Amino acid sequence: MTSEQPSLDATQLGVYFALIEASSLLKHAVEQQLQDAGELSYVQFQLLASLADSPEGSRRMTDLADGVVYSRSGLTYQAQTLEKRGLVTRTPSSDDERSITVTITEQGHAVLAGVFPGHIAILGDLLFAPLSRSDIETLADILGRARDHMRRTPPRSAAPRQRKKATEERSP
Repeated sequence: MTSEQPSLDATQLGVYFALIEASSLLKHAVEQQLQDAGELSYVQFQLLASLADSPEGSRRMTDLADGVVYSRSGLTYQAQTLEKRGLVTRTPSSDDERSITVTITEQGHAVLAGVFPGHIAILGDLLFAPLSRSDIETLADILGRARDHMRRTPPRSAAPRQRKKATEERSP
C-alpha cells in the first residue's frame, strides 16, 4: 500500500512562487517608503490606517489584533511605540475594563497624511502599473477569495477572540 503525497502542478507552483516574490518585493518597497517618510514600520502603518478608517478614530486593541496577522504581544509593543511618539493614545475601554482602546491623535493623522502620497505612488508604480483595470478587478476577486478562505482558519494572531461568546455561554 502506498501513501500518495499531495502535489502541486507546474502552474500552481509558478503562481505560488510569483505571489510570494511579488509580495516580498512590494512589502520591502512599502516598508522602506514608510520608514523614510514617517519613521513607521508596516505594522505601525496598519494600526494607524485602521484607526483613521474607523468612525471614531478608535478601536479596541483586541479588534486591532484580530485584523492584522501579528502577535498580540508584538502589537502591544507597536501601540506603545506609537503612543510614545504621540501618534495614538491608549485608555481603558469604556465597555470592558480589561480591554484597551487605542485612538489616533491629530499628530497620528498628520504622519499618515505625510506617508500616503508616497505609499500610493509605490502601489501605483509597482503593483498596478502593469495591470489593466480588468486585471485589477480579477486580482481583487481572486485574492479576496483566497484571503477569505484563509481567514476561515486563521493563525492565532489573526483569529477573533472567543471570550465574549464563552462568557455569554457561562452566564445564567
